[in-house]
Amino acid sequence: MGRVTADPETTRPHTVDELRAGGYRRESVKQEMRRNLLERIRSGEQLFPGIVGYDDTVIPQISNAIISGHDLILLGERGQAKSRIMRALTAFLDAEVPIIAGCEINDHPYEPICRRCRDLVAERGGAVELAWLPRDRRYGEKLATPDISIADLIGEVDPIKVAEGRYLADELTIHYGLVPRTNRGVFGLNELPDLAERIQVGLLNIMEEKDVQIRGYRIRLPLDLFIVASANPEDYTSRGRIITPLKDRFGSQVRTHYPLTVMEEMEIVEGERAPMPEDIEVIVPGFMKEIVAEITHLARRSPHISQTSGVSVRMSIGNYENLVSNAVRRAVRLDEQVAVPRISDLGYLVASTAGRVEIEALDEGKEDQVLNRIVRSATSAVFGSHFNASQLEGLVARFDEGAMIEVSDSMPSSAYRRALGDSQELDSALKRLGLPDRPETRASVAEFLLEGLHLNKRLNKDELDGKALYRR
Repeated sequence: MGRVTADPETTRPHTVDELRAGGYRRESVKQEMRRNLLERIRSGEQLFPGIVGYDDTVIPQISNAIISGHDLILLGERGQAKSRIMRALTAFLDAEVPIIAGCEINDHPYEPICRRCRDLVAERGGAVELAWLPRDRRYGEKLATPDISIADLIGEVDPIKVAEGRYLADELTIHYGLVPRTNRGVFGLNELPDLAERIQVGLLNIMEEKDVQIRGYRIRLPLDLFIVASANPEDYTSRGRIITPLKDRFGSQVRTHYPLTVMEEMEIVEGERAPMPEDIEVIVPGFMKEIVAEITHLARRSPHISQTSGVSVRMSIGNYENLVSNAVRRAVRLDEQVAVPRISDLGYLVASTAGRVEIEALDEGKEDQVLNRIVRSATSAVFGSHFNASQLEGLVARFDEGAMIEVSDSMPSSAYRRALGDSQELDSALKRLGLPDRPETRASVAEFLLEGLHLNKRLNKDELDGKALYRR
């Protein structure tokens, strides 16, 4: 095992000799991650807390890659938790590991690879001092861009060290890049196809041959790394590509995906949304959450929206936040006790939707029509999952008698009670939806019922200047 039982600072080994005497054995990063993963599986612990919808698809494949000791590529569209998964891999590292104190590249006390530490061990032997590296410092990440150089990733000759009197050929003149500085840890490379091909070759040398040339000087760098990269399928044919030898070096390629169900989408939104002000009570009806999630799911299936780069879960999160924000703004403006989103608030989702989708409508002005159609379809689907229009005949009968009801996102909740009065259908709907009987929730449910009846062709709707009038 690679761990020591002496965790307290006062008792854990401080020199190489003490480390050996304590029975610490050498383990590679991949062996360490495999051991910790299997321990979690045996204990029934959740492998990736906070990652929703991947339990039966992505996570088993990632687990197999770790057990196999494979470097990993996560392939998927934007907003599929690829970066979060990359960073979560550090959970399978030990809490801390010993390194030679002062080493830039986290050399193992038993097998140092940099010149400085090899010389130190040759001089002091088992008296070399140790430091203990926590798992949160064993992760390095770089976003691949075309301007990245070998110096950024691997290293460069340090002119200051040369000025101090060292020769260019001296390994001690090298200032190490991000990859060596993540030695004995997890290195993540986001959007790998964007990395220039000549730089990919340098990365291949590090992964395969364990050496690299810096300014014509070839150095041996047998780094101990778990490498994980992300890529978007679109990038394989547009912005760049992964060179074949490098792609072959990654043992596993795992395809990520968007949430498969509306419930999973809602769970992600609840976990990622920004908190609202604590001094304002907010109630978000379940049907409004469902509509937000359904809008995203319909956008992913719409022929009028480009699916090339995907429709991110971030759209659901942004839409939810905008929806709640408008309800909070209304509550503050009207001095109401609680903020409750309504159907009339959905019009404000354009700001958080338009920038996250690419409309494939050729005619100018068609973009709003596409988005409005998706919102209506989402509302209709959610209404149909809770109610049948025939259950609301009593409400429809009021309109047969000539009633007309105006709604808008700026109307006070009390106006809805005056317009609808005592409604048995509205009371029943509140109970069915599990909502408290308060003026603000009654207004939200009233708009939901009215819009559902309109979408089921039981009521007409006239829209003008941000207001809607329902009538027969």
